[in-house]
Amino acid sequence: MPEATLTSTAPQSEPAIPTDEELFDRARQIGPTLVKRQAETETLTRYAEDTHRAFSEAGFYRMLIPKRFGGYECNLETYFKVVREIARNCPSTGWMLSQSINHTVTVGSFFSEEAQAAIFAEGNGEFRAPLTAKPEGTAEPTEDGGWKIYGTFHYNSGAPYSTHMMSHVIPTEMPDGSKPEPMLFIAPRHTYEILDDWGDVLGLKGSGSNSIRFDGGYIPGNYALPGQTFLTLDPKQAIGRNLHQNPMYAGSTLTFFLLGGANVATGTAMGAVDGYEDLLRTKQIPSPPFTPRTQDQDYQRWFGTAYGQIATAQAALDTYAREWIDLSARGAWTREQDLRLAGICREVVNNLCWNAVHTVIRTAGSSSIRNGQRMERVWRDYSQLYSHGWAFLHDVAARDLTRERVGAALAAGEWSPTFNEGAKV
Repeated sequence: MPEATLTSTAPQSEPAIPTDEELFDRARQIGPTLVKRQAETETLTRYAEDTHRAFSEAGFYRMLIPKRFGGYECNLETYFKVVREIARNCPSTGWMLSQSINHTVTVGSFFSEEAQAAIFAEGNGEFRAPLTAKPEGTAEPTEDGGWKIYGTFHYNSGAPYSTHMMSHVIPTEMPDGSKPEPMLFIAPRHTYEILDDWGDVLGLKGSGSNSIRFDGGYIPGNYALPGQTFLTLDPKQAIGRNLHQNPMYAGSTLTFFLLGGANVATGTAMGAVDGYEDLLRTKQIPSPPFTPRTQDQDYQRWFGTAYGQIATAQAALDTYAREWIDLSARGAWTREQDLRLAGICREVVNNLCWNAVHTVIRTAGSSSIRNGQRMERVWRDYSQLYSHGWAFLHDVAARDLTRERVGAALAAGEWSPTFNEGAKV
């Protein structure tokens, strides 16, 4: 398949650091421009170049980068509110933006200072890297301690404008002769090919989730963490706590990843309620006496219920973000705490937001879910989110939370998504 050829528009100079309120204001200004461009975004299978430039100029790609490497280290709640506002207006764009920059925290937390300096410099102060969980390739060790990566990796959300790619491989052999285990790695843009193979899905067609192919792409040794996956990294061993003097770089990767997905899901559901409110104000009820929907008790109740569910989801996520930082600041992460927060994400995605979207779609009317209508698209987009592979982690985490509480061990051969306390990084 041909490579998707896109140009990086990263800024070449260090901009002034905006306040958290300025970042959110920029999201509120850009967000509404995305609603009418959703069809274009789906056709392109990514957000457009001028949207990419707008995000770059707004500083969104720098939000989570440490200040010592040219980033903003913005408040965590602000980061999630910015992405939520973008997803509210275009779920595909919100998912692509989120998955491009969400994993910056993993780099700042667990990779060496030397690796971080090189990685963030390669993006001219920006970092945009999709991450996939499944090891779909191999890595061959090189004589200088580096690795050559081979394989094709699927569902790389954010690939078109990426500066890097993060994923997992199985080494063909280990330099010390030990048994090869999954390895987390980061690869610069020049080491891989982006395939033009995204868009034939139900929803999130514009999320830029292209496949990426490696054919011997070289990475330095410190761009890899042998024996680790991004879900097994123990936050108590994060070097980012002392390196950056910021607890944002000393937290659980599982629950940060799940929070990112739940945040986009909440933004998507907010957009569904926005669209429903427009219908409420412009349409009549479909049966006698054909009064405006705003005057009908049933529509009032449906809208109020959905609105309240989304407000609850937002409150849960904002509290979650504050607790995530608090646990990191106190060095209080345990498996139980990690799995408990994962359960909050499960409730936000599978109950609060799903029920709100289901209510507004069920009562919007068939004329509002024709091809190209906002409500039709948001239904497809949320259905794609709801069935996404990351949602599987919710159920596994719920199972493991029970076992952690009652002291039951994993059965032989079973897998847990969270870190093993005390494991060596």
